[in-house]
Amino acid sequence: MGGMSDRLHTAHTYELAPAVLASIRALLQDAFEGDLSEEDWEHGLGGVHAYAEDRGGRIVAHGSVVMRRVVHAGRAHRVGYVEAVGVRADRRRQGLGTRVMAALEEVLDGAYDFGALSASDAGALLYRSRGWHLWNGRIEAYGPHGVVRMADEEDCTFLRPSAGRPLPAPEGGPLQFDWRDGDVL
Repeated sequence: MGGMSDRLHTAHTYELAPAVLASIRALLQDAFEGDLSEEDWEHGLGGVHAYAEDRGGRIVAHGSVVMRRVVHAGRAHRVGYVEAVGVRADRRRQGLGTRVMAALEEVLDGAYDFGALSASDAGALLYRSRGWHLWNGRIEAYGPHGVVRMADEEDCTFLRPSAGRPLPAPEGGPLQFDWRDGDVL
């Protein structure tokens, strides 16, 4: 069983019943091998979720896109930041991640200046295949005590243009993300 027999849903966080959110969180705990902090979970809320259910109603894949503010070259951008992308271990390599990303990218194209995400090595292959580009510049974040360099994010932050809009260019300066608790990116 798999592939196209799975139903894909999109909904804003406020539209999801507590049981659905609990199922998504359980999927992500499993997909991230128990390495999903409270802050990681929080980062994926407050935006649009795309998730797939199998015929039995079990959630087998998920991703969300939330709004972030990113300053580049003196301009604040409304960015769709992709979070909490995971596929159940026994359902990987069946196109579920692609389907989830396609739904999230539709949201990006309609609502944001561009898309951004921080990718694991395994996830980077999927994102590159979908037209995401590794940012080849400096990453910073606005912190409680001023701007902080995020050097660890400079080799795993990917951007995707939205609806024909150009991406920021590294020669225009760093990407400066808004601050949040836990991992900033």
